[in-house]
Amino acid sequence: MAEMTRRDWMSAVAMGGAAIGLATMGIGCDETTQEGKMKVRKSSDLMIGWAQADLTPREPVLITGQFHARVSEGVHDPITATALALESATKERPADHAVIVSCDFVCVPDPLRDAVRARLSGVAGLDPRKVFFHATHTHTGPELRAASAPGTSGFGLDVGVELQAMDVNRYVAWAVERLAEAVRRAWEARKPGGISFGLGQAVVGHNRRWTNFEGVSCMYGNTNDPRFSHIEGYEDHAVNLLFTHDRDGRMTGLVVNLACPSQVSENDYQLGADYWHEAREEIRRRHGRDLFILGQCSAAGDQSPHHLFRKSAEVRMLKLQGRTQRQEIARRIANTVDDVWEGAGKTIAWAPTLAHRVEALALPLRKLTEQDVKEAMAEATVWRGKYETLKQDLQQHPEKKQQPRWYVEITHAYRYARWCEAVRERFQEQGPDPRQTVEFHVLRLGEVALATDPFEYYLDFGVRILARSPATQTFLVQLTGAGSYVPSKRASSGGSYGAKPASTPFGCEAGAELAEATVKALQDLWA
Repeated sequence: MAEMTRRDWMSAVAMGGAAIGLATMGIGCDETTQEGKMKVRKSSDLMIGWAQADLTPREPVLITGQFHARVSEGVHDPITATALALESATKERPADHAVIVSCDFVCVPDPLRDAVRARLSGVAGLDPRKVFFHATHTHTGPELRAASAPGTSGFGLDVGVELQAMDVNRYVAWAVERLAEAVRRAWEARKPGGISFGLGQAVVGHNRRWTNFEGVSCMYGNTNDPRFSHIEGYEDHAVNLLFTHDRDGRMTGLVVNLACPSQVSENDYQLGADYWHEAREEIRRRHGRDLFILGQCSAAGDQSPHHLFRKSAEVRMLKLQGRTQRQEIARRIANTVDDVWEGAGKTIAWAPTLAHRVEALALPLRKLTEQDVKEAMAEATVWRGKYETLKQDLQQHPEKKQQPRWYVEITHAYRYARWCEAVRERFQEQGPDPRQTVEFHVLRLGEVALATDPFEYYLDFGVRILARSPATQTFLVQLTGAGSYVPSKRASSGGSYGAKPASTPFGCEAGAELAEATVKALQDLWA
């Protein structure tokens, strides 16, 4: 035993004694010998393929995720995409398939998704519409939006000044080719295999909004305030894990799903995947360097890895432990993987039901009022004035452009002004019943469900879906689109960034409709 690696030991655990668990669950059970050991699986009704792509830009690009522009000043860690292909191969049920792609991006704009799908139209047996992409929401990934898209609160290239960075359209075209190739490789790598799954806990995300006694909410800010009342909403520390296995029972990859965007390093000027990089490295150190790891952000529009209170205690402990916050998060995730794998790896399903539905839903846009416009334009006027003053100063003193990050203040002012001005533009364009159609996916894999949304979806809606899902375990995946906040009803009442009109092309009504449609679609899969 001393000469065995941890992964070998875990594989041995998964093989030995698995028959009891399989027989009890009644899913994909193999024959057993008299000694109670599972025989090697010679065939499977599930086909599994994995692939990974490096999407790290080769030259400076705009980094997305803040009001102020950031031109990348290097690479802290790689920007990657991981693809998982699943296909049923059973004769008893209709065949179906899905390809899930996780990207170290802040979002996945529809034009990027559609461009990748167009390049997959000739892949034998693959329906491009059944390929979906989601973002881990790293705030240190490359900008993907050439312009702000309808129904989003993004900014794109419009920063108010000229910057020296790789053209967004050129980067997107390059990334599209690499993403399409990763999907092809995952699809062509399909081999018979099985899955196991389990639920763990790791404290990663925290609700980032607090409310005062007057009912007004604030994102972040100083909670040492005599008006502080409570944290606005719930937190979810669950870690959903799905393991894939080859025919010998060895782990080949895993899906890690938790309710927290990857934005520990959200203000950095170096490209990177944030805590997902350290998490992948730590899991692979323990379980094998060739392991595929697909990270997912569950419904977490009001969550972040930052503490609102107990900050000093958290910082002190990290110093005592000699770890960064990203390393600590990675350790917590890896520990959870170990704990869940020890039990879940013993129960492998070789013939799970695979059913995948792609849904289109026309959701109501937030109905804006004249008061919304008045408040937004009051802010816009202040920030537009700041921008014009800074612009005039640069014209009079062009030498300031030689200073490091000279553009930060002026781009912040310009983007904030445009963000507020867009409220008036949306108000002028809205009709009596403004709606926009979005795409979402529901997937059944045995007793596991997966459901997507294109937004930064507040946790209240996620809990609503989880509470009513017919699956044993449900993976919610946000940001399968360009993203915008969809706030809960209580957040809309509290206001502030992430909930007020400028942040939210869709309101809480859209969130409720999407939750109901998702539950209905999942129930249909289990009918």
